[in-house]
Amino acid sequence: MAWKFRRRVKVIPGVHLNFSKSGISTSIGVKGASVTLGSSGAYLNTSIPGLGIYNTVVRPG
Repeated sequence: MAWKFRRRVKVIPGVHLNFSKSGISTSIGVKGASVTLGSSGAYLNTSIPGLGIYNTVVRPG
């Protein structure tokens, strides 16, 4: 099993910096809907909080 690393830091409410082995990304949004921008592209993340239902749309960069 390979080790993974991820760290998330809140900058201001609704904005997070994400640090991982593959690089740094930024997430902007609220609970249930966010956009993540990073070196591998942009992701639109939507979910229904509390139900575990989610969807991610990837736009390669």
